[in-house]
Amino acid sequence: MSQNPQVRSEPRVSDVNVPVIEEFRANGGRVGGMFEGGDLLLLTSVGARSGREHTTPLGFVRVGDRLYVVASAAGADRHPDWYHNVLAHPMVRVELGTEEFGVVAVPLEGEERDRAFAEIVARVPGYGDYQARTDRVIPVVALERPFAEGEVATLADKLVEVHTWLRSQLAHVRAEAEAYLADRENGGSAPLGLSLQLRQHCLAFCESLRFHHDGEETMFPHLERSDPRLKEALERLRAEHRTVERLRGELEALLGDLSAADPVRFRAELDRMSEELETHLDYEETELFPTLAAIPFPPTAPAR
Repeated sequence: MSQNPQVRSEPRVSDVNVPVIEEFRANGGRVGGMFEGGDLLLLTSVGARSGREHTTPLGFVRVGDRLYVVASAAGADRHPDWYHNVLAHPMVRVELGTEEFGVVAVPLEGEERDRAFAEIVARVPGYGDYQARTDRVIPVVALERPFAEGEVATLADKLVEVHTWLRSQLAHVRAEAEAYLADRENGGSAPLGLSLQLRQHCLAFCESLRFHHDGEETMFPHLERSDPRLKEALERLRAEHRTVERLRGELEALLGDLSAADPVRFRAELDRMSEELETHLDYEETELFPTLAAIPFPPTAPAR
């Protein structure tokens, strides 16, 4: 899963974490010192203000098939920086053992957060001690792996993977939005936890869509030179990118105050986005896949 398109430089690491990260990567995720024997992962997030990547070692707890990190900051009275980062940019990268993969960071709230935190404390009592030191409710963040990454041999395979992710994420957003708005319309409390999850999934979808289209705009000139017959199809796809980008911006704007969003308008935006996106993805697959299926992924280095 792709990261924020504006990030290009090497991720920042605080001085105190440099040796921990180096040891983690050199030993397949195993470290000594104060982290010895603990479950540790590396989280690379995009700075909420800087827009630059930051890598942070964090303890994690696996409950069933779910992976959690806890924004404890050792019981400090303010949330750690990485937590503010994932609220602004839910698409993050995780290194776990020798694996590296993308996830969507979704903070839990309400009863769901409380149940997860109780299970985490039962396994790692130290988190309970941290909570006792502060009046803030320590956040629990689920790291959702969006899809099992299959074997990718060609650029067409990679595009299928990305398209599958976009379609599934939009379906996820639609289901959560409908549940949230229906609860609010029926006089329910419209629980904050669902609102926050919906916000995170919407942001993740919007970031992924923007980066995917930015990457395609970079690729299209190369395709056009290699196969001039694609010129008309690529011109149409470029025009559709502008339309989808406009809709994406409108959807993001609605998230500014979801609790006050007009249900009719919100549903209309999701319906319009879904229809435009499905049409765009279907056309792209029909027109480009025969060409992309002949291009290996990842690209092979030219022979010297």
